[in-house]
Amino acid sequence: MNGIFRRFSRFTHYLLLPVLATLTFAMPVRAELGDYSAWQTFLNLFNPPKADNKVTPDQRQGDYPLLANPGGFNAGFSPGNYYAWQTVKLAPETGAVCGNGSTYKFFVNRVPNTRNTIIYLEGGGACWDYASCSGAAGIRGARNPNGIPDDYMSLMNPGASLVSPFVVRLHPWTRTKTQNWNMVYVPYCTGDIYSGDKVAIYEDENGQNAPLVWHHNGLRNMRAVLSWLKDNLQRPTQLLTTGCSAGGAGSLTNYAHIRRDMEPTKGFLIDDSGPVFAAPVGGNDSQYPSIRLQNHIRSAWGLSNGPLSYMLAELGPYGLNLNNLGTIYSALSSRWSADRLGHTHFWQDLNYSSYSYERFYEDIFNDPDQASRQAKIKARWAVDTDRLKTTLNGLNNFGGYFPQFRAVNESHCTSIIEFANADIQEQGLELDHFINNVLNGSGNVMDASESSPQQDYNKPFNLLYWTLDQLL
Repeated sequence: MNGIFRRFSRFTHYLLLPVLATLTFAMPVRAELGDYSAWQTFLNLFNPPKADNKVTPDQRQGDYPLLANPGGFNAGFSPGNYYAWQTVKLAPETGAVCGNGSTYKFFVNRVPNTRNTIIYLEGGGACWDYASCSGAAGIRGARNPNGIPDDYMSLMNPGASLVSPFVVRLHPWTRTKTQNWNMVYVPYCTGDIYSGDKVAIYEDENGQNAPLVWHHNGLRNMRAVLSWLKDNLQRPTQLLTTGCSAGGAGSLTNYAHIRRDMEPTKGFLIDDSGPVFAAPVGGNDSQYPSIRLQNHIRSAWGLSNGPLSYMLAELGPYGLNLNNLGTIYSALSSRWSADRLGHTHFWQDLNYSSYSYERFYEDIFNDPDQASRQAKIKARWAVDTDRLKTTLNGLNNFGGYFPQFRAVNESHCTSIIEFANADIQEQGLELDHFINNVLNGSGNVMDASESSPQQDYNKPFNLLYWTLDQLL
């Protein structure tokens, strides 16, 4: 009798619980393009869908190929383990590695009821010297300088597992259709907005520590992730590529190749707070404040020695100019004219803007007055943002959404925590409106911008935001 009970308990765990989960919250009220029927969903519980868009021999050749992950590194993935974050470790043979040389890992949360998929790129700063890449205190640097643990997506690390409604299935306040999709969470540990290809040696300026060997390996990591997804999961019918901060920038710079290789029927991009501003080589830095940053990272991250020419091969015929990386918006718009693309960030963002200007302009870096420093940063950010807003206004399928201020995380990242309070009150718009317009709309993608932060400043005190800021 005990044996029968144990077998029934296992049956309940492995069969009934996934069925109940599917029927309870995974099946959308209205079927989406890419959703399986109820009967097929039930069958998928017993026989998970196989990969149907595997890497071809030609794709394993050439610049930045899609290299295979040896079998031993796949052993931890269970195709039928639905609604759980699974750790995928990528072998060195794939070209993937974290900045400190440790194993690169990403995370998959699969569902049985749809082919649709979200690829979410994690945010977390940038680095280009010993202080910023080593995690030294007091310097804005890069996330995960010591690599990525296997349990990174546990609730003990809410900065990943609960970072955004995009990748939280049962978010308490915000609903969006990607919560019903397959989720791929791509961690950040290379400090190069998922775009670099260089092994750098950084000396400790204080001479107290050995030189730091750092792998700006973001592009190869992304290629390895895509290779694994193609070899192990089904082709997505709808695919959203998104992320905030460095993840937003990485979703932008990698979109052309993600879109090309994953081959979804419908592609979407939402770059949250990771702009690549116009900065023509040789331009005036008062007109193009991001020139100094971009000039530096072209060398520091090895962008000019492979990644940019790789991007040019895909987007050059559509208007990408490597002498002005801000042309990526119009190039993506032209290359994928049937896709719906969006960018969003706050006018008062003090985080990405500080990375962009603070260490490159002496009048900011040497200013002893905090309020004065911040005013100088925001003034340059406004110049860059205004030009980007104008650029996106001229693109039918690439929209821009620019609220002013939110009292959390230095007004950085509109889509983290919740979608609320990233609103444009003067137009009666919430961030939900923009996201739904990108994912569900037709015609031109929405463009909206807020003219003044005063209404945001007048909002009541938010205890949740205050608490989160104390923990950050």
